[in-house]
Amino acid sequence: MESLARRCGLRTDPTIFFFSAIFMVVFALALIIAPGPIGSAFEAARAWIVTNLGWFFVLGVNVWLGFLIWVASSRYGHIRLGGRNSRPEYTFVSWFTMLFAGGIGTVLMFWGVAEPMSHFATPPLPGVEAHSAEAAQDAISIALYHLGLHTWTIFTLPGLAFAYFIYRYKLPVRVSSVFYPLLGDKISGQIGKTIDVVAILGTLFGVAVSLGLGSSQVAAGLNELFGTGDGPFVQILIIVALTAVAVGSIVAGLDSGVKLLSNINIGMAVALMIFVLVTGSTLFLLRGIVETAGLYLHNLPRLAFWNDMLSDVRPDTDEWGWQGSWTVFYWAWTVTWSPFMGLFVARISKGRTIREFVLGVLLAPSLFTLIWFAIFGWQAMELDGIGAAARDQMGDAAGQLSEAVSNSIPLAMFAFFENFPFTTLIQGFAVIIVAIFFATSSDSASLVVDMLCTGEAHAGPVQQRLFWGISEGTIAVLLIMLAGEAGLTALQQVITVVGLPIFCLVFMMIPSLAIGLAAEDIDYITVGTRPTAEDLHGEGATLPTTDRIDGRRDGGAEPSPAE
Repeated sequence: MESLARRCGLRTDPTIFFFSAIFMVVFALALIIAPGPIGSAFEAARAWIVTNLGWFFVLGVNVWLGFLIWVASSRYGHIRLGGRNSRPEYTFVSWFTMLFAGGIGTVLMFWGVAEPMSHFATPPLPGVEAHSAEAAQDAISIALYHLGLHTWTIFTLPGLAFAYFIYRYKLPVRVSSVFYPLLGDKISGQIGKTIDVVAILGTLFGVAVSLGLGSSQVAAGLNELFGTGDGPFVQILIIVALTAVAVGSIVAGLDSGVKLLSNINIGMAVALMIFVLVTGSTLFLLRGIVETAGLYLHNLPRLAFWNDMLSDVRPDTDEWGWQGSWTVFYWAWTVTWSPFMGLFVARISKGRTIREFVLGVLLAPSLFTLIWFAIFGWQAMELDGIGAAARDQMGDAAGQLSEAVSNSIPLAMFAFFENFPFTTLIQGFAVIIVAIFFATSSDSASLVVDMLCTGEAHAGPVQQRLFWGISEGTIAVLLIMLAGEAGLTALQQVITVVGLPIFCLVFMMIPSLAIGLAAEDIDYITVGTRPTAEDLHGEGATLPTTDRIDGRRDGGAEPSPAE
């Protein structure tokens, strides 16, 4: 394999690269040759996972959040992600901006209207009347549960593990590195390489599913503007175009240009939110932002542990409960992005303390998400009619938006903008935002997958990134072909199955981090070098000693926390 890699001009770990490529090609060929059986297998596997392991996903993310809060508030919160004298490379403002760019732009554009409206029209909690004030409050709370602290928990835990073991133990930029305390030198052997291959494949599928969702939203927007249609063929053309943009930036080496474009896109998204706030029911929305914060804090404990335990198996899908299509799907989809997002967050966070890292990554994006949903969600529900009295007064206008969302989730945002001035302009503006978000995400994901193969913090040869960029687009096209008219449902089936092994890997990062942190000499890190007996009492004096584990091992042959 090494000779083949040299002949191809690659600079990578041949085993990780070629095995990842082989498994990806085999899956692609299987989709082409036998899409029916493959689709049925994913459907059956998803039904089993949702029914038997849905509780595991729900519990797991809560455990991760609890662990992160404990680490941040403990004495380990003082530890810097880097040497003792490391300092952050970015200001807080720049750091928060990049956090937003990395993980939530695409999701908020897709679900900002669609999720609150879905729960508002079809309340998942028992005893709640559709379109009522209670349904509206629950809808906002559930949407924030899915895309607030818990989503960022799934990014923060791997990000912390990456940053800690890469910067303090000086280990390669690979997922296997975070398991050093559990595996030791085996991270460089077959076990470690297997972990890296699984993480790479999971990331590829996570990005591919996101491209599929993005293409469906762009297709819905173009159909609304130009009547182009929004079926699988149109979505495939959009994926090809988005992949071409990402591949073009790789070939041209336009990394700085892509970053600039991404930052401009963030500004465009914020401008879109301000437009809705100013031209919509401004006073109602300002009140909604404040009230939404209280609703989220009040309902989060109940929702975080709600497991739909009294639900029956649904006869139409043979699955258990409502959460399979929502909560479990979200956690499985998000966790496939965790190697990508975790490494991205780690790269921009060197020099920060663990406390700064955890609180910043958890709270800053969650706060923005709260404002976004308060503006888009409440405005959408008000336009649809909240409560029987309001709906009676609205007449035929009541329920039109919720009906549009039930017919097509990707169309939700564009149907929403039909109620605002400059409709065509704003809808086109939104299409551009979504397209750029997904194109830049694909380019960034290609870089991260390449880094996971090379184990280095900088980009490999262009042909390596080019290969992964094309691979992401190819898998996305094949998944759209597999999904057909089923669309989102079929993509949910694939990502739920793929997400399970990644979810298990992230779970094991907790004991690995705990062991690594326990090996730290906290006094040295936070205060300085511990004084010797001679320093305190003169030459010849002794002090009582205890065994100390500070991560520095005999011979210095093994990695240890940086000083």
